[in-house]
Amino acid sequence: MALTNKLGITDQVALARAEEKLSKQKAKQLHDSGDIARMEVGTFAGLADIHGYLFGDVYDFAGKVREVNIAKGGFRFAPLMYLEQALRHVDAMPQGSFDEIIEKYVEMNIAHPFREGNGRAVRIWLDLMLKKQIRQVIDWNRVDKEEYLSAMQRSVVKDVEIKALLGGALTDRIDDRAVFMTGIDVSYHYEGYGKFRTEEL
Repeated sequence: MALTNKLGITDQVALARAEEKLSKQKAKQLHDSGDIARMEVGTFAGLADIHGYLFGDVYDFAGKVREVNIAKGGFRFAPLMYLEQALRHVDAMPQGSFDEIIEKYVEMNIAHPFREGNGRAVRIWLDLMLKKQIRQVIDWNRVDKEEYLSAMQRSVVKDVEIKALLGGALTDRIDDRAVFMTGIDVSYHYEGYGKFRTEEL
């Protein structure tokens, strides 16, 4: 059964396809319009704006804190009763260095504040912090899907692996449109989406 959505789609496969197409179009627009430069960097408010921008055409809950407990692959994300507290904690975390930014990223992933689309929105949020603070971003093309997913799973306990993996993929091509667009495609690939290329939408 598909998530309740604005498109009236009840088939999960059809919804995934529509969600990918529409949100990738919005990701492209986010970059090309310059709207991305207006997003607050490193705060939940900024992340909520990114999420709302990407998924607002698909879901009523876009940009809004989830109202249900969620789990993935046996891991339970922050329980609803502690979610607001977790988000305040992440907002207060420093973001002055690469290590601090990745630690903040890991904590936001554990919070998983939205019903759907967390990873895709949070990776854009991560790159905005890196761009502002250390003048680098991640070239996601250089980050293997399986290595990334396993490192993120283990980051809950120890973040050394994810820091090494992402640190090895940094680039100073922070304003390179191709790096952003292919990064979106790779980010979606991590979540099992790959029908459309962002650049072609």
